[in-house]
Amino acid sequence: MTSVLSTDLQQLFDRAFQPLATAVSTKRIPGGVLGIVASNGHRIVRAIGSAQLVPKQRPMSVDTWFDLASLTKVIFTTPRILALAEDGVIDLDAPLISVLPDLRQYDQSAWERKVTFRQCLGHQTTFPAVEPIYTYGRDPDLLRTFILQREWRAREPVYSDINFILLGFALERLSGMTIREMDPGPGFAWSTEPDASAATEDCTWRHRVLSGEVHDDNCSALQGAGHAGLFGTAASVLDFAQGLLDGTGASERSIALMRTPLSATRTHGWEHPYDGWSGGALCSPGAIGHTGFTGTGLWIDFDKGKAWTLLTNRIHPTRHFDSGIAQLRQTIGDLVNGL
Repeated sequence: MTSVLSTDLQQLFDRAFQPLATAVSTKRIPGGVLGIVASNGHRIVRAIGSAQLVPKQRPMSVDTWFDLASLTKVIFTTPRILALAEDGVIDLDAPLISVLPDLRQYDQSAWERKVTFRQCLGHQTTFPAVEPIYTYGRDPDLLRTFILQREWRAREPVYSDINFILLGFALERLSGMTIREMDPGPGFAWSTEPDASAATEDCTWRHRVLSGEVHDDNCSALQGAGHAGLFGTAASVLDFAQGLLDGTGASERSIALMRTPLSATRTHGWEHPYDGWSGGALCSPGAIGHTGFTGTGLWIDFDKGKAWTLLTNRIHPTRHFDSGIAQLRQTIGDLVNGL
């Protein structure tokens, strides 16, 4: 692992920040925060643009809280599942029914009853990519039962929130508390003050601009889930990343599994570099990363000794707009890695 000097980090940061500034000035996204941290602790964080545009305007700051969306999968759910496996509480290759025996309980031969923890972590199941669970009601207990008993139509393996919703159910069953009752970790929360947060969407079914409450429709209806719902700042995300870089944030075994490929694109919980991935083309092969629908992302390159997070409110006030976030992530990743 190489060490990043503070002067080198500043030069990298200045180059990498420019595409974000351009995206804001051209009104592709309202605002964002970019942060880079090195394994030696050196870090730089800078904000630009607006945290909210409607119905009022607020500036973005380095202390702005973000709805991290699917970063919940890798910052909250994955480490806890891997820790339980290391402690012998669960077996990653055991089916979910070892903790959730009522999963498809009325059909003992159902394929869902054969799905394992490891398959869920690597998105190697045949659950659908998306499912509007929130349209079936707003009773969280009834929705949990619906998810467990529904006859899901098997498809080709794809990235699916259902995998991590079920992993979240397992965490709830083992702890005896709901996700929202659990400690989200240092520097993180399940909701925040609206004026301290980056606004997300003007929601068509909640009839308000969301700020400080979860954007993900299914997580909202479930009142907490394993696939989304975590809030954090750039500082808290970088603290988490630094803990993985220096080995203080998780066990050596868990970090190794986070880096171990399960497919051409996935590890245990995370993505790893492939042609066209969000971290750009210059990452080390052993790097990991993940993105969130709201416009968030975190990438960790162990071999190069650095991590970076790009937090934006690209869906404010609507998701139905080409923000260019995919290209922005890749461009920044390449610049962080010295292109």
